[in-house]
Amino acid sequence: MKKLSALLIIAGLCLLGFGGYQWFKTENAQNTSLAEAQALLSDKENIDKTGGATAETEETAQSFSPGMGETVGILHIPSLASDLPIVEGTDEDDLEKGVGHYKGTAYPQQNDQIVLSGHRDTVFRRMGELELGDIMTIQLPHGEFSYEIVDTEIVKADDLTIISPTSPDEVLTVTTCYPFSYIGSAPDRYIITATPVSEKD
Repeated sequence: MKKLSALLIIAGLCLLGFGGYQWFKTENAQNTSLAEAQALLSDKENIDKTGGATAETEETAQSFSPGMGETVGILHIPSLASDLPIVEGTDEDDLEKGVGHYKGTAYPQQNDQIVLSGHRDTVFRRMGELELGDIMTIQLPHGEFSYEIVDTEIVKADDLTIISPTSPDEVLTVTTCYPFSYIGSAPDRYIITATPVSEKD
């Protein structure tokens, strides 16, 4: 019995140690990506603070196509006081670094659906606090683009209909696993839909 108890204690310590290592690894990766994104943005002097379009930003936006795993910018969420790094791709390695941009979907000013995904227990742990009307801003080297939340919904994890072309309308779709407190592989997805603020001005 003593040996069994000792083995259980050792197993528990190993699990705690592994969990701590994973947390530290993820936090470090996200902090590194955020520093890269901040450096990327600070190197550019012509970021449009109003979110308005110019000929230069429109031209740059149309050709913007980063490589997989590349840090591209920041998702700024004022109501949560959050600045989250955006990384191209939604593989596990990409999501470990921050918010993943779904490859094949658009970026701001490309007049189509933009899809961003993140883990509910890391970068998107507070997404359930957001409300209709809240603003999310995508900060890229060629500009800042703000979106107002207009809808939220819960869908099954295998529901791929949420990723669908919206051209010529620009729509920001943000996804994460749901329920937020679920242990293990969550069965659902929490979907936030937002539209460009400029469309409402």
